[in-house]
Amino acid sequence: MRHEPVSLTRQLGVYAYRGHTVLEFRGDIDLVAAEEIGPFLDRVTGRTGVRAVLDLRPVEFFDCSGLRLLYRARSRVLEHGGQLHLVCTHPLTLRVLRLTGLARLLPPAAGLDAALDRADGLP
Repeated sequence: MRHEPVSLTRQLGVYAYRGHTVLEFRGDIDLVAAEEIGPFLDRVTGRTGVRAVLDLRPVEFFDCSGLRLLYRARSRVLEHGGQLHLVCTHPLTLRVLRLTGLARLLPPAAGLDAALDRADGLP
């Protein structure tokens, strides 16, 4: 069951799903949004053993500032022994993730269940 996200900023909401913290990015993820999102993302990704999902499905625009957020989140989660998954369906954002190589480090899934099933080793 999915719950309505609690808004942390205009571009970021958070909720729990299947034992994971889901961070839902929304709207335009640019330099201004990244500055607002960064502290909240750092707080979640800095927890030991965190199990998190970054959900980009509601994103309409995504630039290099967003890429930096994803890479930083991945690095912090791995440093703290956690798990991080990515959900993304927007064709242009997927293209940017592939072209930059970030899709190899943080493979995008089409939905929350697909991302978490992959993490659990389910088909």
